[in-house]
Amino acid sequence: MFKEDLLKGKRILVTGGGSGLGKEMSRYFLKYGAEVLICGRRVGVLEETAKELMDEQGGTVKCYGLDIRGAQDVDNTINEIFEEEGESYFRDIEEKVCIEILTNDNCVISLGGGSIISKKIRKKIKENSYSIYLQVTLNNLLNRLKFSKKRPLLNNNSNNSEIMRKLLKDRQKYYEKADLIIKNNSD
Repeated sequence: MFKEDLLKGKRILVTGGGSGLGKEMSRYFLKYGAEVLICGRRVGVLEETAKELMDEQGGTVKCYGLDIRGAQDVDNTINEIFEEEGESYFRDIEEKVCIEILTNDNCVISLGGGSIISKKIRKKIKENSYSIYLQVTLNNLLNRLKFSKKRPLLNNNSNNSEIMRKLLKDRQKYYEKADLIIKNNSD
């Protein structure tokens, strides 16, 4: 029905991928060449499913235990993907998810600060969205994030000030193209 390599080079994240519909979707994604990341609450089930699917179809299936109803689990999984696979790998997944979400009508989407570096995401924002940049000074940003574990680029780094300064400098030109800029420096 489809070309065997239809999804070759694609990475697909499937929540609930350990059983039922998620497992079957993962099977077909893998069959057509995708690398599959399955997430769910029961790691043992995910690991069994990953082994079964790889034995059956070949390819790569990676497992991430998380409960998508819990924000902390999602944050931990993002950190885990960053640590195991690197920023580039994470940004590829982020780009695909953002582009898909940005095609929806009548919704509000809060993008992470790094998503704006993707030319494809910026294009989708311009085509389909009204963008708002919540502008914050570097000092306020550092103050707000000093205890956060939700920012993989800042985790385990002693020089967060310099990292944030560089990130802000690199991204500022994109942030400032927003349709509306709101100064958000009050604590």
